[in-house]
Amino acid sequence: MIPATILALGDSTTAGTPEFRSPVEAPPNGEGNVESQYAYWLMRSHPEWRVLNHGVNGERTDQIRVRFARVIGSLSPDVVIVIGGVNDIYQGHPAESAERELDAIFTLARNAVPCVSIVAGSILPFDTATADQNQRMRAVNDWIRDRVAHHRDMIFCDTRRAVAHPKDLDRLIATADGLHPTAEGYRLMAEALAPAILRALDKRGRQ
Repeated sequence: MIPATILALGDSTTAGTPEFRSPVEAPPNGEGNVESQYAYWLMRSHPEWRVLNHGVNGERTDQIRVRFARVIGSLSPDVVIVIGGVNDIYQGHPAESAERELDAIFTLARNAVPCVSIVAGSILPFDTATADQNQRMRAVNDWIRDRVAHHRDMIFCDTRRAVAHPKDLDRLIATADGLHPTAEGYRLMAEALAPAILRALDKRGRQ
């Protein structure tokens, strides 16, 4: 069986911060606690998948887009997971700018890889977010959900809810620094992403 290639694209919450540095940040294989990344947990539960961790700590969506444009043509993934926007919000940018860049990333994926499927994840919470930051994150997440509803090649995954405290969706259920999930949080992300990836692979097979 030829393994499915899953490209995990994003910022720190894809890279595995604070305990892991992705292979993009620390070539060739990354460094740190390998369990502190959702890519590890996806491949553990689905050995037939090859999940490429292309997360970089601190990047905004415009920076993710520029980096993605340089590599997408050579990777030819079956599925692209996109989770980004938290640094845009953290740095004071409006929701609309993150939405524009995310839309450009989705378009890049479609144009570069025939029949690719896209899993769009929601922005994760962080414990120190202000009311305004949470409002802007919710606005971006609502936009992502709506965008997915209008594109047959996309699947939405509520990664925010997956790692949020059940009694407070604006806080992480497991965090060491108040900003990022622990290894257990990344496992919960993978648990939410796996069925979305399966649906995306099914969509790709029917295109």
